[in-house]
Amino acid sequence: MNKQDITGIKQLLSTQKKIVIVPHKNPDGDAIGSTLGLYHYLLKGNHQVQVIVPNDYPSFLKWVPGNDTILKYDLQTSSCDTLINDADIIFTLDFNAFHRTGNMEDVLSKSKALKIMIDHHQTPDDYATYMFSDVNMSSTCEMVYHFIDMLNDKSLIDSNIATCLYLGIMTDTGSFRFRSTTSTTHRVIADLIEKGAQNTYIHNHVYDTNSYERLQLLGCALNNLKVIPELRTAYITLSQKELNTYNFKKGDTEGVVNYGLSLNGIVLAAIFIEDKQEGIIKISLRSKGDFSVNEMSRAHFNGGGHTNAAGGKSYSSLNATVEKFISILPSYNKALNNE
Repeated sequence: MNKQDITGIKQLLSTQKKIVIVPHKNPDGDAIGSTLGLYHYLLKGNHQVQVIVPNDYPSFLKWVPGNDTILKYDLQTSSCDTLINDADIIFTLDFNAFHRTGNMEDVLSKSKALKIMIDHHQTPDDYATYMFSDVNMSSTCEMVYHFIDMLNDKSLIDSNIATCLYLGIMTDTGSFRFRSTTSTTHRVIADLIEKGAQNTYIHNHVYDTNSYERLQLLGCALNNLKVIPELRTAYITLSQKELNTYNFKKGDTEGVVNYGLSLNGIVLAAIFIEDKQEGIIKISLRSKGDFSVNEMSRAHFNGGGHTNAAGGKSYSSLNATVEKFISILPSYNKALNNE
């Protein structure tokens, strides 16, 4: 984001505005942390601010400061449409194409509000007046920190903002172990702790809240783990029947794909989750090194994301989707075995 953009945004925010902040569908820690972090910051400028999420999110994110102010589009559609249509500015965070917001796509694309994008995913759509897009950033939360800093308002970061931003950086870096975690990321984290983010408290609320049924589901997933050693690939399947057996709740499969990637010698890991309600197979892909699951997902599974972490979906059956996945792996043999 250049100086001219920053000057323009500072001028925009110099007077009270009606602002809506939107993350992607099925928001994760980075989406919730970045939207609420920005929400608390913008309130300090006396703006009218509302976070609207496309749908619900896991219970382990509902302790975050400001959670009780969030509106859910799928449950409060009419009031959310009014807020979006009346907004002066819409911030879109942690996504870069309107289709990533599900049922909100139409109202967002038709809105006359000025759009500001803050996002770290690849190949952004060209819908925003101001675009802060950087695929090298660890997380959108780290970008919000730098955004506030560029506006010369870092002194306004309080414990609420720090907590929200720490959350998203922690979750999107896999607790600081992914290669997107840089020395700058650690300096940002240090500053957030100094400003009131309680790292142990945040970690415990995200990672130490397992139910008995969630752990049983994890056991089922690991029992379904398959390995293709010659292609350095591991994959997991979960059927709707298995999800129902263990009383699946949103967020229960978060991070499960990483167990496959943790196996010695594995470069590519996938999880395929049947969702009868949406009529799709949800796919999460993870990789090591330079093997791009973003490219794989875009080419074969209607998705995308980052080089080492991407998502997708299939409209075929669970078995047919897995068969397709296995059938395309040989074409990636060289890339997988070069890692």
